[in-house]
Amino acid sequence: MDMSSGHGMSHMSMGEGVPSLPHLQNFYWATVCTAIGCATLINLYNKALYRQRMTATSSAQLYPSRPKAPLPRTIATIYALGREVSYASFRFNLSSKQWPWILPLRLPWSSPTVGRALLVVAELVLVLVLCFYKLDPNDQWQWEDIGYRTGYVATAQIPLVVLLAGKRNIIAWFTGTSYERLNWLHRWVARILFLTVTIHMGFWFASWDRYDYIKIQLATNPIAQRGFAAWCILLWIVLSSLAPSRRWNYELFVMQHVITFVGFFVAVYLHVPAAVKFWVWISVGFFLFDRLCRAGATLVVNVSLLNKSPKSLAPKATFESLSGDTTRITITSPSFKWKAGQHVFLSCHGLAPLQAHPFTIASLPADGKLEFLVKSKSGGTRRFFRHAEKTQTLPQASYNNSHDRSVILEGPYGRIRPLRQFDSVFLIAGSSGATFTIPLMREIVSYWMAHTQAGLDTDNRPSSSFQGAATRFIRFVWVIKSRSQYTWFASQLERIQATVDRLKNASYNVELEMSIYITCDEKLEAVDTFLRRQDVPESKDPIDGKEITFAPKDGTLDCVASTQSSTDDSEETNPSDIQVDSACSSAQMQDKAVTTCGPNGVCCCTQTIENEAEAVESGRQCHCQCGVDSIEAVNESAVPIQYFEQDKPSSGASPAEEKLEKVHFPSVPMMSGRPESRRLIREMLEQAFGESAVVVCGPQGLVDDVRRSVVCLSDDRAVHKGTGAQGIYLHTESFGY
Repeated sequence: MDMSSGHGMSHMSMGEGVPSLPHLQNFYWATVCTAIGCATLINLYNKALYRQRMTATSSAQLYPSRPKAPLPRTIATIYALGREVSYASFRFNLSSKQWPWILPLRLPWSSPTVGRALLVVAELVLVLVLCFYKLDPNDQWQWEDIGYRTGYVATAQIPLVVLLAGKRNIIAWFTGTSYERLNWLHRWVARILFLTVTIHMGFWFASWDRYDYIKIQLATNPIAQRGFAAWCILLWIVLSSLAPSRRWNYELFVMQHVITFVGFFVAVYLHVPAAVKFWVWISVGFFLFDRLCRAGATLVVNVSLLNKSPKSLAPKATFESLSGDTTRITITSPSFKWKAGQHVFLSCHGLAPLQAHPFTIASLPADGKLEFLVKSKSGGTRRFFRHAEKTQTLPQASYNNSHDRSVILEGPYGRIRPLRQFDSVFLIAGSSGATFTIPLMREIVSYWMAHTQAGLDTDNRPSSSFQGAATRFIRFVWVIKSRSQYTWFASQLERIQATVDRLKNASYNVELEMSIYITCDEKLEAVDTFLRRQDVPESKDPIDGKEITFAPKDGTLDCVASTQSSTDDSEETNPSDIQVDSACSSAQMQDKAVTTCGPNGVCCCTQTIENEAEAVESGRQCHCQCGVDSIEAVNESAVPIQYFEQDKPSSGASPAEEKLEKVHFPSVPMMSGRPESRRLIREMLEQAFGESAVVVCGPQGLVDDVRRSVVCLSDDRAVHKGTGAQGIYLHTESFGY
């Protein structure tokens, strides 16, 4: 705490064989750089593996994503074992009666992954060893020595905290990841820094307390005052960075976080001796480097004079309201390129001043536009949705570009290993998480289509894979709250399916399976009822960009009644209150007893579907009213798709019947319930001939469930442990900050 007399301590020996303080600081950074170097080597190997697989794909080798030589198989085995351990986490189902003090926590609770925990423990052990090596904390005559050493070790940790916080992240660039995947480590390193500073202050206080000297030091010693101020600021930074504070008001959190960290820099600089002030300057340099890079990139992206864009001075965005309190934001002719799965920070100061929100890009560069689907929560996203609703209520003749708003974009950010190098890809998303997975699926399919001619051999017969895509099989699962949310991506999903069907009809060895699950359980933490799939007839060429019209075989929609029993008496259904999950006319509904929920008060659409094939064939359906949008919302949001038009109802038909006549099934199978991720992933792995990828984006409950499924399947199938089974690459994205 009191380092005023420590200017000469840097080279003073604390005993025989005890390293000097600068030596300990250098050792800390040598260890950190070694860890970064190991991660960099892994990144370089992944890049080399990707190039090797793409080369094998272009030469039409069979199963290019499968390691064949002994060395690649050995490395794949090590990878598989490391992944199995690092992906693992523990689930705690604690009773609030037995553990009342944990009521604020989300139950059931999943621990951090073993990989993350090991990394944090390694950092903690390194710091504690450096703090106490060859010093006895029980010896009161060494308390000041421990105080000096912990102060020096803490000072050396500050640059790492700043490095991990930057968006133009140097560590992320070397290791092949992105800033958001290092943000958790930034928080934990900062917490370990706080622990080190607390130990530093505690041993100085303990030394002063022997002489009842604490109050006098804090009252008269400027160095002690500045050190105590730095500790108080760091305490506030750590507490305000906890998840509840970030979720309460993220914009306010970011603003105060930067201001308080600047205050921490100042207090530390005034507190530490001159010999270690350069660590503070290094931290300031890293901070300014990140800010200048971000500012320069933002100017190039947004100012038309710098990016040679013919548009206005700043990008213009169109806001469109969709069902489910969702806003579609569209920016035409963007000035930069991006990859599927990336995101940008979007600011619209005309609607939400001083706010910048990260949104996943839901389109591909080939679309010629940036598109975002933003779920309305509170603050800026709520203002976006209200503006979209307001503009859409205007008459079409009065709507013009004056209702578009200028926006500022920062990015793109985010990185994922190219999925086209994997033999099979499993994509699962919850709600708006589809903005991440659908572009990834479209990207792979675009490689299939772009290289169909290159995939023909001399006999004009299709080869096993195409140049540019080693992927043979894609499994896509989307979990939504109501059927109207399907219309967010209806056009894209229908065209993707039609494109793959066209390739299969041409005898190309590709496969795509898609499923939509409808459940009112938005968190996805945790009989069965289902919807019927309709067949897709021949369609127009999807490559021409024309609309595709789909229709049921007989041009009619059957009423599907629930076979679920209920102890309650069925109530008569009002046609005007019928929700979209009830896909039959009011007259039919009155003739059938419809249950609104499952037995024992459990909602039928929250139950897990164990057999998807049986679910599709059974055609059973859940009739609950939980979280389901009205038919008006479905019809209004279904404009982009040309569905089969039934005959108009008779003149005596009610308005509700007329609306029901416009409800149509998509070609993608829909089921009421929750997916059983382990079974779905197992089915994909059993048909795989090479390494597979599993990508999940959605609520934390869904992410945890998929992660546990991957770990269990890796262990059950003995991945790369002599059985020849292939490895599993897992990429997770969860909602929240």
